[in-house]
Amino acid sequence: MLIVQKYGGTSVADASRLRCVAGRIAKDYDGGHKLVAVLSAQGNTTDELIAKASELSSDINKREMDALISTGEQQSAALLAITLNGMGYPAISLSAGQAGICATSVYGNARIKDVDCERLLFETGRNNIVIVAGFQGINRYGDVVTIGRGGSDTTAVALAAVLGADKCEIYTDVDGVYTADPRIVPDAHKLNEISYEDMLELASSGACVLHNRSVELAKQYKVPLVVRSAMTDAPGTLVTEGKAMEKRYISGVAADKNTAVVSVIGIKKHSGGGCRLFSALAEKGISVGLITQAAGAESTENYAFTVTRQDLSEVRAILTEKQTILNFCKIEFDENAAKVSVVGAGMESNPGVASAVFEAISGIGVGIKMISTSEIKISIIVGESDADAAVTAIHRRFFSNPAERSNADE
Repeated sequence: MLIVQKYGGTSVADASRLRCVAGRIAKDYDGGHKLVAVLSAQGNTTDELIAKASELSSDINKREMDALISTGEQQSAALLAITLNGMGYPAISLSAGQAGICATSVYGNARIKDVDCERLLFETGRNNIVIVAGFQGINRYGDVVTIGRGGSDTTAVALAAVLGADKCEIYTDVDGVYTADPRIVPDAHKLNEISYEDMLELASSGACVLHNRSVELAKQYKVPLVVRSAMTDAPGTLVTEGKAMEKRYISGVAADKNTAVVSVIGIKKHSGGGCRLFSALAEKGISVGLITQAAGAESTENYAFTVTRQDLSEVRAILTEKQTILNFCKIEFDENAAKVSVVGAGMESNPGVASAVFEAISGIGVGIKMISTSEIKISIIVGESDADAAVTAIHRRFFSNPAERSNADE
């Protein structure tokens, strides 16, 4: 059996934890499995490298930043290989280039284009344990590019897909996917299984257990994902096609506090201003989340939409520059917002979910700024300070029922 494993930064934070990871890999190797492990940088290494660069310049070239922060994963990979070698196991560390991971040229947020797996197959064919630096790839110029925070998950799934791995195990500091963040909702409980669709929506809504792009890849290539704890032998949560998911219509509640709301007020109706507005953002690579449109005064319309807080300053600059072309009256920014989402593939066939969400929110006196719905998700925008209370109230509304709790665990 070929297994691809990914270990997060907490799992390899120090020498003791590296030895624990090495022990787990050695046990699987002794069980006759071929192994490819993808590693994140140790602990807070990435943040520390960014801080060091910031001490030297306030205007950091993105290419050089990628060259710098990619070294964290390369250190982790080499250290784990050294640990395994010291235990008598044949392990070899590979950089993204050596592993054949080809990516686009968007520094800081590249996407994996392809994987030339010749070297990986050669090393696994020699029964070597292959340790790959996650979070990065090589662009057409031969430069190292990073693929965004949480990108090591995506690296692991991509390798599992091209290698035809029997499964991809994501080891992290939690023992699976929960119905809510247990740090916010103490009575949240672990799911034994969740569909790709529900996991993708939760990951896109702020659940940090998996990177959303990794779930997209897993769904596309039908890679069986298992989310497990690196600290215990608990079985974890299986992310799969979920053909038997009809018993549970709500899978979980998540909050994304990395949210800002932008309001563009007074665009003339039927002028094509809305199209030009979002085209201008797309040209600069700005991803927009929720969008609402409402009638304004005197034949105008207003748009409100969400972006990440990292993108807010660039959005502000784009809209200021384009105000004449877009022909709007004013723009407003709310940096203290959060998106709270309820996710479940069974929502469409179970009426009353939306009303239950609104009842839960009104019951704690939290105001709703925006609403977006789909067949499997309801998202609301609230103030950041209200996000935890909103998640707790909604979770209580759907999971305090013993029957619903039982269904969630099946």
